[in-house]
Parts: sequence; C-alpha cells; structure tokens
Amino acid sequence: MAARRAYRVAYDGRPFFGFQRQPDVPTVEGTLLDALRALDVLARDADVPAGYAAAGRTDRGVSAVRQTVALDAPDWLTPRAFSSELPAGVRVWASADVGDDFHATHDAARRTYRYHLHAPGADRDRARDAAAALSGEHDVHNLTSDPRGPITRRDLSVSVDAPAVDDFLVLTVAAGGFPREFVRRLTTLVRGVAVGDTDLDRIDEVLDDEPISGARGVAPAAPEPLVLADVSYPDVAFEPDPVAVATLRTVFSDRRVDALARGRVFGDVLDSIPE
Repeated sequence: MAARRAYRVAYDGRPFFGFQRQPDVPTVEGTLLDALRALDVLARDADVPAGYAAAGRTDRGVSAVRQTVALDAPDWLTPRAFSSELPAGVRVWASADVGDDFHATHDAARRTYRYHLHAPGADRDRARDAAAALSGEHDVHNLTSDPRGPITRRDLSVSVDAPAVDDFLVLTVAAGGFPREFVRRLTTLVRGVAVGDTDLDRIDEVLDDEPISGARGVAPAAPEPLVLADVSYPDVAFEPDPVAVATLRTVFSDRRVDALARGRVFGDVLDSIPE
C-alpha cells in the first residue's frame, strides 16, 4: 500500500538543464520520474505519481544537497531502491514518512543556498557589510527576472564566510522562497561591493522601488558554484539510509578528486605558457 513519503535528493547539476522537467533536454526531475517508471512506481502513461511535489526548481547547472520530493510511495521504495535506477550524479539518500496532506513545495518553511564565489582581492569586511545590508525584509524586484509581486518581497538572511586560506567567499542565503535567478544576482552584487567595483550605496539603489534595467541592472553570476544546501520542514525528521549515504559519499568524493586533478592540469598549462 502506498503512503506519502518525502525524499532528500543530492545531485551534481552540471549535466542538467535545471531541476524542472522540460521536453527534449535532461533535467533532474525528469531523471527522477524516469527512475520511478523503471521501478514500476509510476505508470508509463502518467506524468507524475500521486501526491507528487518538489521543494522547488534549481537553474541549469545548479547542484543540491537536500532537494526534496514527496510522493505516494510503496513501503519498499527506500532511498537505496530509488537510487538504484538513477545515474551516479543523482542520489536519493534520506526519507521521512509524512502525512497525506504533506506538500513538498508549500510546506517548506525555509530554503538555504550556498554560493562558492571566487573573488581574488575581495575585502572581506566589505563583503560582510554588503551581506548585512541585504539581510532583512526587502522587495528584491531588481534582483530577478520574475515580474514584481508578492514573490519578490522576501525576508532574507545573508551571511559571508571568508576563509583566509584561499580566494573564495562562501555566501549563504536563506529565505522562505526565492524568485528566479535571485541568489545569483545577489552574488554579483556582493562581489561588486567586495572587490571595490561598486560602492555599498549601490545596494540601496538596487533595493529601491524604482526599477533598474539595461546597463544599470544586475546580471546573474554563473550557476555552477551554487548549491541548494537545505530545505527545512517543521516536524519532519528525515532518516538517512546508510547504504545510500555511503554511495553518495563515494560518488562525490571521486568527483571532488577529479575536479582537483583537472585544476592542477589547468594550472600546469598556465604555468607553462609565458605571459
């Protein structure tokens, strides 16, 4: 017998055209639904399972740690069983039994993103000042391509972690939800202040009621350094699947080593060519 269950999903977003399913291109959601069809949880002629919803969409190239989907699932559909029909870069790793009225989109209390921003020469104090100015309740209509409305008014928490050992800033942005491209545009704004390309007063201009467009607009930063870190649900306790977690850790550890090796190769090329 099927009952409503929520699943945590981690994925490497680079091969996908975002989370939300689209015709003729690979998406994370499409991949999850294909796995459910292969497992006979979803009928071949059905679009989605009963009770299905996802916490939200991520843009093309964006990765996730705790994307969340829910559906009416049979008892045997554990995270490891779900993952058995998924490519290595998409891993279901935890689950929770939830009520029949649970909705993965509407019941999410808070969503948290992290952006790993390469910003050589950034002034860490200026970056933190920018984060403080962006925190609180604002209408962020100048930081999204979505039309202005209730979705563009958000209560934001923005913080910056600035490790002293490298050229990266880690931006953490949390809110109940986000309009399209918001975190990436916010990242561009923080970077501009941190590296001295723009004054802190620029944030006041961007948060003003007056629309900004054209050359004065804020372009989105690249999607690949962005990760959906968490989606929180009050009173829902997710239980990790030890086997699924072990597989996930192996997959992403191998990918981290591959990325480090590629970085060394690119460094070798740069170091070998005279300026």
